[in-house]
Amino acid sequence: VQMWLVKGPKKVEKVDKDAELVAQWNYCTLSQEILRRPIVACELGRLYNKDAVIEFLLDKSAEKALGKAASHIRSIKNVTELRLSDNPAWEGDKGNTKGDKHDDLQRARFICPVVGLEMNGRHRFCFLRCCGCVFSERALKEIKAEVCHTCGAAFQEEDIIVLNGTKEDVEMLKKRMEERRLRAKLEKKTKKPKTATECASKPGTTQDSAGPSKVKSGKPEEADPDPREKKSTPAPRGAATNGSASGKVGKPPCGALKRPIADSEESETYKSIFTSHICT
Repeated sequence: VQMWLVKGPKKVEKVDKDAELVAQWNYCTLSQEILRRPIVACELGRLYNKDAVIEFLLDKSAEKALGKAASHIRSIKNVTELRLSDNPAWEGDKGNTKGDKHDDLQRARFICPVVGLEMNGRHRFCFLRCCGCVFSERALKEIKAEVCHTCGAAFQEEDIIVLNGTKEDVEMLKKRMEERRLRAKLEKKTKKPKTATECASKPGTTQDSAGPSKVKSGKPEEADPDPREKKSTPAPRGAATNGSASGKVGKPPCGALKRPIADSEESETYKSIFTSHICT
């Protein structure tokens, strides 16, 4: 009797674990419906139907018990659409006509495209955030590469997210998620002032460029008349300070230049007349 009592709980635990595996790998975490394409995964490695995530994001006012599991999903950018490889050996519900076989555990809908392992929860699977391709962890370890095996996209260790991982895996993924979001916030904060200064500098430059162009365009037109007017105007001001008659003092320089020329011309004419009279 004691042996039977000891064995009983172990069997119950096994059933619970199998049920958890079936729920995690075949049903949406939010809607609890069977996973159907398009299937997405969050940064913690949980599987969802994309439609259920969109409905959850749109209906934020509704308080749901399942919503707590997706509280870290704040936008559709927080999930990645998965590229899953179909399992050719999976027959769906056709092979379970008698009901004596659990297809969800024996045959998985998806497999690893590199190694061929079935994605049924017995093997560790992960996906890449950069492209959404899904592989078994064994494939990534055996065939080490910095490029995706399927699409060729470059990735880093931070891009690898374990699907339905252990508590330790989820804690590590949480830390990475928080760090990633902090980086994004800091980048936004650093970019905003830069754009503001750029926007502030751009109109300034346009105004500055427009200002001098106007001044330059105006100056050449006014440059020709202004010098003459300015040359004539400062003369009376300076004369006013020096003496009483401003106009007389300003004009004499021009007259002074003209009068000697006239006097010289008159003197030459007079001389020519006198010389002519003398010659005659």
